[in-house]
Amino acid sequence: MIQKNTGKLSFFLSSVKNVYSIFLFMGRRAKKTKIFFLLSFLPVVIAFIIKFNQIFSGRGNVRGIYIFSNLIIVFYLQFLILILALFFGTSVGSEEIEGQTLTYLTTRPIPKSAIILGKYSAYTTLVIIMMAVGVLLSFFILNLNNLGRFSLYKILVRDVVVLALGIICYTAFFTFIGTFLKKSILVGLVFSFGWENVIQYFPGSTQRFSIVHYLKSLLPVPRTGRFSFLMFRLEPSPDGLAIFMLFLITAIFLSLACFLFSYKEYILED
Repeated sequence: MIQKNTGKLSFFLSSVKNVYSIFLFMGRRAKKTKIFFLLSFLPVVIAFIIKFNQIFSGRGNVRGIYIFSNLIIVFYLQFLILILALFFGTSVGSEEIEGQTLTYLTTRPIPKSAIILGKYSAYTTLVIIMMAVGVLLSFFILNLNNLGRFSLYKILVRDVVVLALGIICYTAFFTFIGTFLKKSILVGLVFSFGWENVIQYFPGSTQRFSIVHYLKSLLPVPRTGRFSFLMFRLEPSPDGLAIFMLFLITAIFLSLACFLFSYKEYILED
């Protein structure tokens, strides 16, 4: 019995790995990926304009790391990773239905849950790479004069890790939405720029019903300054609880997505 279960687990993990490899390769070459990769460079353009203005105007009184942490990273947190996770996450299940390739995939001896997990992992990897490239370039541009200060790299690593956790969690949620609803993009937009961008400013425990609350809890809160409004009313959760909740939310919605994709009957339209 133990050997049989071990064999099933080995086959399942092998299936996830194969799906991951295929869709990581396909995803890299997809037109959608190239478009969103260009979009992920928007903060780099902003960083370049700010640095260019500082150099040629002689107004370099605002430190690059301050702008990076309180403007560039928050831009990623409040907008960019939401957009990237939304369009890649919802496509994990929905693109197989809309592209009528679901029948082809399900005729293979691969568990449906392995398809979801493999595609989710591949698309999450692509989005994290997009984010990391943009964040690194923005960091180096804004801190061009202080690249020898190793204390700045601790901030960089922390910010990249927090954004990666956000991508992992949001993509899992949008994967579930994509397997559950037909108009998943519309629902995802309402969630991203309605719920997530409103409830975080509610006082008390209400803001804990948003993913962004746990991500912001892992970042330092600027009490004063021109960017302090971006963290307005944040009542951060402890770091350990925030990380636990992010992984718990990811596990719950990935499990739900796998369950729905495995047992729901999808009608393919001509």
